[in-house]
Order: sequence, then structure tokens, then C-alpha cells
Amino acid sequence: MDKHFTLEGNIAHFTIADIAVESSDYRRVLWTGEHSQLVIMTIPAGEEIGEEVHEHGDQILTFISGTGHADLAGHQHPVEAGDQCVVPAGTLHNFRNTGEEPLVLYTVYSPPEHPADTVEPTKNS
Repeated sequence: MDKHFTLEGNIAHFTIADIAVESSDYRRVLWTGEHSQLVIMTIPAGEEIGEEVHEHGDQILTFISGTGHADLAGHQHPVEAGDQCVVPAGTLHNFRNTGEEPLVLYTVYSPPEHPADTVEPTKNS
């Protein structure tokens, strides 16, 4: 395992900011439990996640670097490092990178949204 991650049974410890900033993958699932999931994402400059709704799960996003806009149920909010957005189940949302650097974040889904160990190098992979 690398220096930023340890796993004992189903208990994990991450240096999350380092892992997220070092990853160039659009989406990488780091940990999946019975009731929640930890995912890191990198949104390239000028790109977006795309409008989506998670009907049966909440999502909490924490931004590590870059700048962008959050569209939460039609309300626009600027986002930058240190910001957090809570997206309740059933909420239409989108996140756009409006800066020149990657918009890097980690997100917690509850319940899990993606298959365990998912790695998507690009948005459409």
C-alpha cells in the first residue's frame, strides 16, 4: 500500500487530500462499506460532472483544490478549496470546473453509488 492509505479489515485510514490531488482519474472509489462509499474525483478545466439525480442516496462533496460552480436544485454557488456541498437524495445537481486547474474533490455517498474499486480515468470511460 502507498504511504497515504492503510487498511485493516474494513477500517481504512487515508491522507485524503494527498491521494485526491495526486490522482488524475475522473473518478476513483477508495472505500466501500455497507452503508457508505468514499470517492475521489478530478474534473478537468472547462468540464463538468453533468446534471444528475441520486434518487436513493445522499452525497456530501468536499473540494480540495481548483474553482468551480455548484448547481444545486437550480441554485448556483461558487466552490473552491475547503468548501463542502450536501446534496440530499432526489436533488438535481451539477458541478462545473470554471478555473484553469483541475477541480479536485472527495465525496461520500450514502448508500454506495458505484461498484467497489471503480476507476474511471475519464468521464466517459
